[in-house]
Amino acid sequence: MKDYVDLIARIFVAFIFLYEAYDSIVFFHKTKETMTAYGITWNQDVLLIGVILCLVIGSIMILIGYYASVGGFLILLYWLPFTFIVYSFWNDSIELRRINSLLFMRNMGTAAALMLLLANGAGKFSVRRIIHTLRLPEE
Repeated sequence: MKDYVDLIARIFVAFIFLYEAYDSIVFFHKTKETMTAYGITWNQDVLLIGVILCLVIGSIMILIGYYASVGGFLILLYWLPFTFIVYSFWNDSIELRRINSLLFMRNMGTAAALMLLLANGAGKFSVRRIIHTLRLPEE
């Protein structure tokens, strides 16, 4: 049962970040405007393209289970700074503090799922396991 839950969890986590990458690609200019609103003005194109690459590569690695812990690390490189920049509820007004603190905690829970993936690996149903257990006949 654990192996099936690992697979399903990997699929869910990967699709969260694949959608995040898709949204950043489709709304590239709006994402840059949002970055400007949060004070991120240094090399926006390079940062955004780097984030999109981290999200796509990391998500695919998590999805197929090939070095999923490396994929989780790539996504954490984006997810933790994003969470602290966007949902800095301690700097918000009283009206926004409650909702942003809830969103901050949700993102920290997602980060915890990525950290569990880092610690435990992809599980039984992964491409890496298939590759490493495949034995080719020696000649």
